[in-house]
Amino acid sequence: MAGQNIIGDSLNIVRSRIGARIAEIEDRVARLKPIDICAKMEAIRTMAAEHGMSALEGLADYGAHHALMPGHVAATRACLEHMEEALMSEDAAHDRESILAALAVRLH
Repeated sequence: MAGQNIIGDSLNIVRSRIGARIAEIEDRVARLKPIDICAKMEAIRTMAAEHGMSALEGLADYGAHHALMPGHVAATRACLEHMEEALMSEDAAHDRESILAALAVRLH
């Protein structure tokens, strides 16, 4: 039982740190350069990958790539709207596919 609490606490710390990075992007998305959005999304992707957060990793990867394309502000905002769902995901494989599918439908 104690081991689960430590893992849960560690995961909550990671979620909090990633949440702060997401909030920073949300606050500044219109003023950030595409390369800066890409770098910030890549940092989120890296942290998510290190902690087995597959849904968030996939969404941040999508956001990093689309930050460098035309329409990047709309794509970034759409990604950000799904970040909370991905951040709290418990069923990584299923949620990753569901979130990316919802994002694709929204953008097309």
